[in-house]
Formats: sequence, structure tokens, C-alpha cells
Amino acid sequence: MKKNKLILVLVTSFLGFISCDRPACENSNLIFENNSPNSKIYKDELVKQLNTIDKTKLTYWLQKYDAQNGKESLYFHIQDDGLCAILQLTINDWNKLEDVKESKGIGRRGAEFINLKFEIIKDSVSTEFLYKTFDRIID
Repeated sequence: MKKNKLILVLVTSFLGFISCDRPACENSNLIFENNSPNSKIYKDELVKQLNTIDKTKLTYWLQKYDAQNGKESLYFHIQDDGLCAILQLTINDWNKLEDVKESKGIGRRGAEFINLKFEIIKDSVSTEFLYKTFDRIID
């Protein structure tokens, strides 16, 4: 009897653990494959892809925090509807993200951000994704 309960607890724990992870996706886009997510060519391709898909189906999973040249960014796995990419999101206003900033993303890596909103600023020199808000985090 105890053995069956132990097995049930282990199986339930395992299923709970794997259900919190982002779904696997495979990238077939050579621009995403051969360029850095913070490069203009990568960002321009991401904008192009975002303009051709149903954004309501997208999921966002926190990959990491980064700070360079006075700019703070969060990197997200952005996927679904045929898209499998990394989104470098510049954070100017940490509204609702104060704990993520304080911990530099540690403890939230792999968390799903529901209804992540951002603005796209694009010109001939740069392309930038600017954080606006999100509804909630599933950790």
C-alpha cells in the first residue's frame, strides 16, 4: 500500500514538473538560426514573422535577464503558430516586473508570461521591442 502511494506521489510530481516547462519547438528559419537575437537582421525577421501570424496564440517563456551599455533586457522564448524564436525585450519601465529586476530573472527563468505586450520601434538603423505589460506569470 505504501509503495503504491509513493509511486503515485512520484508520478504526480513528475507530471507537475514537466507540465510547467515550455513546449518544445523547432526552428526552421535560417535567419533565426544564424544570427543573434539582439541583431537587427534577427529582430527585423521577427517583426516580419509577427506580422503574418495570429499573435493571440503566442506564448512567452522567460529565458534570461541581461544588462549591457546601460540597457536592461529580458529575453523570452516566443513560440507557437509556426514561430520558434527569441525575443529581446528592452525594459524601460519595470511595472509589474520589480521582483524580476531585483533578482535579475533568477527564480523566474522558464516562467510563462501570459498576454505579454510590447511595442515595436523600427527604423533603418535599429529595431527594438519595448516592454509594456503582461497579465500574469505562470511559474
